[in-house]
Amino acid sequence: MNSRERILGRVRRALADVPDDARPYEEAVARDYLREHGQRSVAQTVDLLAENLADYRARVHRCTDGELPGLVARLLSAHGSGSVVVPPGLPTGWLGAVGTTLVQDSAASTAPELDRVDSVVTGCAVAVAETGTIVLDGSPDQGRRRITLVPDHHICVVRVPDQVVSSVPEALERLDPTRPLTWISGPSATSDIELDRVEGVHGPRTLEVVLLSGS
Repeated sequence: MNSRERILGRVRRALADVPDDARPYEEAVARDYLREHGQRSVAQTVDLLAENLADYRARVHRCTDGELPGLVARLLSAHGSGSVVVPPGLPTGWLGAVGTTLVQDSAASTAPELDRVDSVVTGCAVAVAETGTIVLDGSPDQGRRRITLVPDHHICVVRVPDQVVSSVPEALERLDPTRPLTWISGPSATSDIELDRVEGVHGPRTLEVVLLSGS
């Protein structure tokens, strides 16, 4: 008897007393989860997102459409960025007259090439207030997953309140599961080694989230 037969035999014995007419697991288990915790206004939901983003050590900024180009330019300058990778569908007005070299997202770009780029600016698909999470899905204003994992500095623009939801269930309803989803809660970090927090291990060391309002 090989390992596969041994495991399947144990499964059959474990299921021996299950009635033939038992409901499938996916039907028998109740799915009456809360869609969100508590009742919040739209403004309170956005404030909760900002609070939880900051709790994860993301740098949070708020601005209007007209203020965005200037803010992005200041953030890039403050970081000392000489180059920034740009997704193909990023609105041209977001960058304005930044004094940095613009690197277009290209499938031919290698990880070492992207590692030499200082920053990346993207939009997002949705942001989850209760968890302080932004989700990217590879849309034109976000580009390929690689460009948001290799450069050390990520500026992500979230349109509020349109792209902000309260909970993960609400976010999942908006997302296409066939797209390359990247869920980001704060800058990349790990505490695997002696419980010492080290940032920038699996992605950007610095995450800046801009909450963009229309007025």
